[in-house]
Amino acid sequence: MAILQAFGNCPKYIQARQFTVPDSAPLPNSRTHHLTALGDRHRALIAAADTFFIATAYLDASAGAAKGVDVSHRGGQQGFVKISGDVLTVPDFSGNCHFNTFGNIELNPRAGLLFLDFNSGHLLYLTGRAEVIWEGEEIGHYPGAERLFRFHLLEGYFVTASLPTS
Repeated sequence: MAILQAFGNCPKYIQARQFTVPDSAPLPNSRTHHLTALGDRHRALIAAADTFFIATAYLDASAGAAKGVDVSHRGGQQGFVKISGDVLTVPDFSGNCHFNTFGNIELNPRAGLLFLDFNSGHLLYLTGRAEVIWEGEEIGHYPGAERLFRFHLLEGYFVTASLPTS
């Protein structure tokens, strides 16, 4: 697989981290748990997150060179992702203005999210349906947001101790 296109991310919400793996780090003893609803442990990981990644796709044959999957970073202060049952609402702040993610969602609402707990090494993979909220009163509840996206969980995986921690 080749990367055919790359776009710069706005660095404003990228959290600086040092992530090193010691040479003597043992392989993680991870366990994978399938889920169809968010539990307390999953909600806590999301609520503590200041970073996650979203994957969307534009797969129409008419896309030409733009056809494919886009993975983008989303970041903010801890708690920037709001949780209501199995629905996540995320503010969108001014960024690189390419709208790859939101354009993809408008054409294909399927999306995947990845949340990482850098302290424990746990990963939360979610798949579902996303929608863009372009305007409305709700946007005003998120200071600085220009729009929102809402994610409806279909299923996912919680993987414990997946990343080595130092």
